Amino acid sequence: MIKKRLRKRTLADLQPLVKAGKYRIGSHAVRHSFAEGFTEKDIIGSILYGKELLRYIQDERLLVLGYISVSADVRIPLHVVLEHKLPRQVDIITAFIPQQAHRVMSRGRLAEFLRHDFNQAEVSFVGNK
Repeated sequence: MIKKRLRKRTLADLQPLVKAGKYRIGSHAVRHSFAEGFTEKDIIGSILYGKELLRYIQDERLLVLGYISVSADVRIPLHVVLEHKLPRQVDIITAFIPQQAHRVMSRGRLAEFLRHDFNQAEVSFVGNK
C-alpha cells in the first residue's frame, strides 16, 4: 500500500493562491452565503486577513476565522474551511457564521457538519477552475 504524502500548509501558504484567484468555492459555502447574508468578497477577505484556527493535517484542511465588517463598530465572525489537496489551488469547502464565535469546533463536529449535506452526495464548485 502506497502512503499518500500529506501537504502541511499554513494559511500564509494559501493566501497568495487565493489572492491570485486560484480558488474554487464549494456549493456548501454558496448555500450558507445565501442563507446567512454574506458574499464571496466576505469569504475572500476572511481568508486574506483572518487567522488560522485549526489545521486538519489528515484531511489537508484549515479552519480560518475572519470577520465581516458591518460598520466601524460591528464585526461578525466568519469561519471558512479551506482544502489544499491540489498543489496550486485552494478549495473553499464551506463558510458560515458560527453560533458560538469563540468556541473552536471539535474535529468530529466539523466532520459531521461538512458531511451532512442534506443527502447531497456530490460537491460542485463555482469560480476559477
